[in-house]
Amino acid sequence: MLTTKDFTITNIIIVITIIMFLIQTNIQYGSLYLGLNLYFTQGGFYWQPLTSMFSHGGFGHIAMNMFVLYQFGNLIEKYRGKKEFLLIYLVGGVLTSLLSYLYIYYLDNQVNLVGASGAICVLMGYIAYFDKYQRKGIITWILIISVAPILIGLPIAWYSHFIGLALGFLFGVFRKITF
Repeated sequence: MLTTKDFTITNIIIVITIIMFLIQTNIQYGSLYLGLNLYFTQGGFYWQPLTSMFSHGGFGHIAMNMFVLYQFGNLIEKYRGKKEFLLIYLVGGVLTSLLSYLYIYYLDNQVNLVGASGAICVLMGYIAYFDKYQRKGIITWILIISVAPILIGLPIAWYSHFIGLALGFLFGVFRKITF
């Protein structure tokens, strides 16, 4: 039986992401339409920095991202509150997308960026800033998920992970200064 405890903002975002993935996979060119690519500026698809966070490259991709989002999102939501989690996730995710777009635009314009991992890395960077005990593990994990897939030939937006991690740290610094 579901209770109100089960309806965290994190869990709602997971449900929205799954719905968006189903929409993406059932419309023609859904990934190009909702992912982040050159159509963002050259085609006027200005929603892409947000929708790319909810699009994914396959079942394994979305399953892994939602598993990690469940863990880190609920942790931040529990200890920092719903508003702070939502702000960090959405603003951090969109900023990560925008900064990743610079990579796409200038260095690899064949990329169609999809996935929540940039926004999730913002959450991980935020936690790493405040929790020195977990910091090395989080940074090591982000290095592994960024480099290992490249070594076996998987196309991965490694730069988005590092951008997200850095933004998460900056959000932590900003929060510590302002609160």
